[in-house]
Amino acid sequence: MSEARPTPQKRSPPAAMRNARPITDVLARVFSQLKDGSSVLEIAAGSGYHAATFAQAMPHLIWQPSDPSAEAFDSITAHVKDLNLDNLKSPLELDVCAKTWPVASANAILCINMIHISPWEATLGLFDGAARVLPIGAPLVTYGPYSIEGDFIAESNVAFDQSLKERNASWGIRDVKDIAATALDRGFRLEETISMPANNMTLVFNKIK
Repeated sequence: MSEARPTPQKRSPPAAMRNARPITDVLARVFSQLKDGSSVLEIAAGSGYHAATFAQAMPHLIWQPSDPSAEAFDSITAHVKDLNLDNLKSPLELDVCAKTWPVASANAILCINMIHISPWEATLGLFDGAARVLPIGAPLVTYGPYSIEGDFIAESNVAFDQSLKERNASWGIRDVKDIAATALDRGFRLEETISMPANNMTLVFNKIK
């Protein structure tokens, strides 16, 4: 007889708890253009703490978390079950680099703290997939540490970039210029670069074609 699977463990990382409110404030403004019932697909949702926070703060939007990690999947599921909200969906298993995603359409996409802890191919996959599922005029929002024209903004980001590359040579803090160029090639224009606490930034893209 196989062993029973442990009850999914809900995680609430300290960093996510700290940045949830500033990110919520930005999203409430950026997503104010969305109609009631619009769907927001979160890529690499991690623990699910952000999705749970955003779903409570913006109940008029439908939140669809996704992640390829089994550990993340379990934590997201636990958050969803704990809140039992009509607008917070069960997680989807989604590999951002896959040629097809398990969702045909969305009205907005959100991606927090993925770009710097994944190969560059993941960033390409993010915009390729977003181009497939988002309509023209839809927002795509990313959050995390970035450099601007080679400027890492803070010494702590320089050290963080080095530590990331020591862990995995394909990781690292990306430059906003490179992301914006990649986005434009795939039909997205960078509309806003918003400074956030702890030397992070929110990038707001709009699908233009």
